[in-house]
Amino acid sequence: MAMAAAQLEALIRAALPDAEVVIEDLRGDGDHYRARVSSAAFAGKSRVQQHKLVYDALGGRMGGELHALQVVTSVPN
Repeated sequence: MAMAAAQLEALIRAALPDAEVVIEDLRGDGDHYRARVSSAAFAGKSRVQQHKLVYDALGGRMGGELHALQVVTSVPN
């Protein structure tokens, strides 16, 4: 079962309202995405903690609706 890029973006924005989010469908199949997320919420957090915030935003959809997600995080300048 695939997830639409817009739904993925909406879930991340709901959890991180200030986030700048860019979603790329890596294979064109709705199952393999790259999410580039920039948020002030990441300031002072390790890369692992930043990625956990993004995965937590998905509410357990990884491995079900969403097969693979490459996460790239940053803090805005």
